[in-house]
Amino acid sequence: MTDLAERRGLDDAAVYQPAEDSGLLAEAALAEAKGRVLEVGTGSGWVAAQIADEHDRDVIGSDLNPHAARQARDRGVEAVVADLLSPFQPEAFDTVCFNPPYLPTDPDNEWDDWMEHALSGGESGRELIEPFLDDVGRVLAPDGVVLLLVSSLTGYDEVLSLVEEAGFEHAVAVEESFPFETLTVLALRRP
Repeated sequence: MTDLAERRGLDDAAVYQPAEDSGLLAEAALAEAKGRVLEVGTGSGWVAAQIADEHDRDVIGSDLNPHAARQARDRGVEAVVADLLSPFQPEAFDTVCFNPPYLPTDPDNEWDDWMEHALSGGESGRELIEPFLDDVGRVLAPDGVVLLLVSSLTGYDEVLSLVEEAGFEHAVAVEESFPFETLTVLALRRP
């Protein structure tokens, strides 16, 4: 096996690949994204690439997982290794998209690998949603929009309370029900 093929195989096993939630976020982003776009938790970079290709937008992907950032770059997305929004300048983006790890996970059943980080939202499912909402207003340009994917497994009403506490108005951009959950992409804007 060549080094490149071996690296890609390791990356695929360690990186969240597009699924139903990715498709829903891409649908919302294709309808709502404007200006300079950041996709937080870009995973394979599939959503970011959809936005860049369809709308010829300046899109940056970020992910804590270095394998994900590399895979997104291989897909043609400018991607950086970052913890949520920490490295980005104030008011740098007109659109911020985020499909957070949202599965509620019992701490006794967690394993420490990249896929766990991509899936587990902690005990409540909101472990990363809270700090994201606390900081996203800083990097969002005036009149910008945040597209946040929320699962019914995460506590929809609890997320709406966090959204309001962070000073955003919310509207449903797209929503789809599955046998085990309902996925909603919220469009968040400042009043």
